[in-house]
Amino acid sequence: MIQSLGRRLLVAFRRTDGEADGAIPPPLAAASLPEVEFVAYGEECLLSGRLRLDAERLTDMLNAHDEVQLVDVMVERLDGHPAVEVREVLVRRDELLLVHATGPRGSLARRHRTRQHALAMQIGPYHIRGYVHALPGSDPVTSLRRRKTMVPLTDAWIEYAIGTTRERRRVAAVVVNREQIDWVVPALDDEVEMPDLPIAHEQGPLLKDFTGSIMGEALEPTGS
Repeated sequence: MIQSLGRRLLVAFRRTDGEADGAIPPPLAAASLPEVEFVAYGEECLLSGRLRLDAERLTDMLNAHDEVQLVDVMVERLDGHPAVEVREVLVRRDELLLVHATGPRGSLARRHRTRQHALAMQIGPYHIRGYVHALPGSDPVTSLRRRKTMVPLTDAWIEYAIGTTRERRRVAAVVVNREQIDWVVPALDDEVEMPDLPIAHEQGPLLKDFTGSIMGEALEPTGS
């Protein structure tokens, strides 16, 4: 992902659901699409920017496209190097380990009766705890594995390290890339509810804001 930074990247979204030749609708005018603030978590960095939302929900958009384009991006590297600003970044879906953003939750008419299940998982350098919503009586881990690539979790928190500092971010919802999950196990409700941190997007714009909703703790040195 980092190799793409610093270049001006202009590309249309690519459909992934097998549209027939000649059946692709004309692109929507960019100005007509709602813009949301967006944080992408990659293997080596966090990208905080803005995204044009061309579907009812962020999850739907991420599952429909091979890649998304962010603008006015702040890049924070996990190795502790100084953050940099980039005008535009094109990110492939398989580079996205998880994301969170502001924006609509989708139509109430499309929602089904579900039960929330607490899960803990590891995706690359990120530890996540939150609730997956599955049909009553179903196994939550099996349900997660049968879903499309990008799966939403609610009332979640994310833990990761930047340099020698461990960060924790509480978010109302996070979308995880199930194809990148290293491990996932059921969790307890109190494990998801803790730590008691404010919801990130209620603290102000996500763009270029890595403070306020983050608790930093110095990592203990390893070895003797």
